[in-house]
Amino acid sequence: MIRAHQLTKRFADKNAVDGIDFVVEPGRVTGFLGPNGAGKSTTMRMILGLDAPTSGSVSVNGHRYAASPAPLREIGALLDAHAIHPGRSARDHLRWLAASNGIPTTRVGEVLDLVGLESVAGQRAGRFSLGMGQRLGIAAAMLGDPPVVVLDEPVNGLDPEGIRWVRTLARQLADEGRTVFISSHLMSEMALMADHLLVIGRGSILADCSMTEFMSDHAASYVRVKAPALGDAANLLTGRGLEVTRVDDELRIGGMDAPSVGELMFRHGLMVHELTLVRSSLEDAFMTLTADSVEYHASTEGAVA
Repeated sequence: MIRAHQLTKRFADKNAVDGIDFVVEPGRVTGFLGPNGAGKSTTMRMILGLDAPTSGSVSVNGHRYAASPAPLREIGALLDAHAIHPGRSARDHLRWLAASNGIPTTRVGEVLDLVGLESVAGQRAGRFSLGMGQRLGIAAAMLGDPPVVVLDEPVNGLDPEGIRWVRTLARQLADEGRTVFISSHLMSEMALMADHLLVIGRGSILADCSMTEFMSDHAASYVRVKAPALGDAANLLTGRGLEVTRVDDELRIGGMDAPSVGELMFRHGLMVHELTLVRSSLEDAFMTLTADSVEYHASTEGAVA
């Protein structure tokens, strides 16, 4: 479990993290989302003791992570896939980490096999691609078989098979009862991976809820209707006080669920070809929630067509 209480980090005249409270529970994958500059990396660094809080506190399983005598057995973390000596082989990189935390060397082979790097374990890490570096970073995070796993953008540079593997691994770790805390800008993948979301913007918590609650609260939805007599359907639904928008050969209905729309049209003898509930994506919901928290807004004016 990770617990933060009034966690604050100030740089010069700006609060990068502004008095936040949260708990990352075991047994589920918690996604950590936020725009660039929102405070995600600073928060993760404070969890790991790499940055000291200006005020407040953060603990891992009831105590400060920095106080652990064998940190890799307490929490496995990947913050920077490039934080590897380029002259060391993947195997030697993991062997010295294991030795520093009293972990048997047999575990090195196990995690290399876990991440699919056993065939290149003797190669220098400086020659690795970004995706291979990510796999080696995850191997290091899993070296101590930790109860808490923290991964910052773990799918960067991975191919589709690798992305699916990370998703499966995260779900498996959560199912084993571990605490899994993952940040990512890849919203489509987070939608498939996370059970719970922690969203931060300008250093403050904007949402701390289940994925289901988040989508219910922040994702727009409408009922798509396609029918032969589209005009008659529009008149009927508008007459019931519903929000009706016509887009090409379909109606978009707000204010009533799909079964009720279908039943209403059936009672009035109107044939339906399609009746679908359409809900916006996690990306759309995230963008709506964080619109006022984005530090840099790009403009499309003058863009090349």
